[in-house]
Amino acid sequence: MLAEPKGPGALIILEGPDEVGKSTLAGALAEELASRRISCLHAAFPGDAEATLGRLVNRVHHHPEEFGLEDITPNSLQALHLAAHLDMIERIIQPALAQGHWVVLERCWWSMWVYGICAGGDPEILEAMVAVERQLWTDTRPSVIFLVDRTVAGSGNGYTDRLRAGYEQLAQGECGKYPVTRVENNGTVREAVGLMLAHLSEELEAHNGAPTRSTSATSQAAVRDPVQKNPPILTSLSPARTTVVYDTFWKFAAERQAVFFRKLEGQPPPWTQDPILARYKFTNAYRASDRVSQYLIRNVIYEGDQAPEEIFFRIILFKLFNRIKTWELLSSELGGITFEDYSYDRYDRILTAAMATKSAIYSAAYIMPSGRNAFGHREKHRNHLRLLEMLMRDRVAYRIADAASMKAAFEILRSYPTVGDFLAYQYVTDLNYSELCDFSEMEFVVAGPGAKDGLRKCFDDLGGLNEADMIRLVTERQEREFEQRELEFRSLWGRPLQLIDCQNLFCEVSKYARVAHPSVQGTSERRRIKQQYRPTSEAIAFQYPPKWRINDLVPDEVRPYGLS
Repeated sequence: MLAEPKGPGALIILEGPDEVGKSTLAGALAEELASRRISCLHAAFPGDAEATLGRLVNRVHHHPEEFGLEDITPNSLQALHLAAHLDMIERIIQPALAQGHWVVLERCWWSMWVYGICAGGDPEILEAMVAVERQLWTDTRPSVIFLVDRTVAGSGNGYTDRLRAGYEQLAQGECGKYPVTRVENNGTVREAVGLMLAHLSEELEAHNGAPTRSTSATSQAAVRDPVQKNPPILTSLSPARTTVVYDTFWKFAAERQAVFFRKLEGQPPPWTQDPILARYKFTNAYRASDRVSQYLIRNVIYEGDQAPEEIFFRIILFKLFNRIKTWELLSSELGGITFEDYSYDRYDRILTAAMATKSAIYSAAYIMPSGRNAFGHREKHRNHLRLLEMLMRDRVAYRIADAASMKAAFEILRSYPTVGDFLAYQYVTDLNYSELCDFSEMEFVVAGPGAKDGLRKCFDDLGGLNEADMIRLVTERQEREFEQRELEFRSLWGRPLQLIDCQNLFCEVSKYARVAHPSVQGTSERRRIKQQYRPTSEAIAFQYPPKWRINDLVPDEVRPYGLS
């Protein structure tokens, strides 16, 4: 139920192309307004959990084959959306506004027009449909329409560019009729919401004399104020629907990090009372704390020549195999690893000899494409050496160093044969541990197959968000989620979980749920956890990228029990 309204209603609309973060921002804005004691409904066209017609239209739009349809013409598709809009406006939005509630709405007739035109719809027919919806809005003027965009370098394509141009043209024509404000969503969610709140300052001050406060202050108040212990049902996760595994996600993250610190502090086993964590192997809550990442940071990145091409060469060579023993084999046989002394024949000879003795040279952590179609070799390692040569020949090290964003660097890597989305994201994350580049780990995320499986287990419905936006939303909410569950989460010496860490946690909770929640289905058919946990007596001196500025806080060495 919505809280009792205390002032006039207000309509706030977020518009823009897909994948610019509208759902994340709308949810965060609705939550911020609720923390200010504003009764707020977060809704989205074509419909949310309360709009049965809209949910049906959404299903027909994205899965026409389920209804025996091969295709839907642009005009008829937008007619379906028009029907869903009318239904939701009449049954939900206008009654809520009339009762004094605020409505944060994702999309309006703007999307019907822009998407219809870009899909090849008839302008006259689309204009007639827009006129019908506008007729229903006659007595309702939005307080503002926020035109959201995410202008990350290299993110555009022809269709997206047409959508952006369509929205820009429409905004210019509409800005004289009601406030229209552009929101560049290239920073954090908090920054974008702060911008939106600044544009709503008059409405906030007029709302029953409510004071205007900073975003950070109100967010903290919403967590700690006792009045907020029973928040409205429509939170920032709505209309996404969580499952029992979502609660497990936070408990798993807290306990896995607690295990890390118990080992670090030299406590004797058992390090956990959780039978699943005690029996099976799981990566750390923080990716950089894992054994392979630690080896990469200590022994590969920051040991050796720090020239850009040498750093890049060592990192990519290591990550192609992602196996410590392979790196040590090459290093031992070659007397050190440098690009200056690189020889395809020598590297090939060493790796071929290792394979002849049935020694594994690749980690099982990722499935590496063979590259045979791109480079022609039957042996996978030969194709990967050719890929490395191509990257070095194209001076990719310097292109990464000059990249304006993590997404831009990711797209440089992804443009090469065998490097798909997941590997490009992993590689750019590892390169970012070095001094070659300095991107925020909160800038960009790609959900791998395991994370997608974990997300589907944590959510019955993502509520219109894509996987990357949901990971971002969950990461932004971490403090509140831990506190609401009364979980103590010890951060990495003040560094909160980043996007890459939550991406990994979704992957790990996917595995954990196979045993803890076997009836909850994801995208994978896997039912067992293969790797058993085996303690090691190997000590480890933890080292993190110096630019994180936490190494002075890290103990010199783990005591005898080592790391999983």
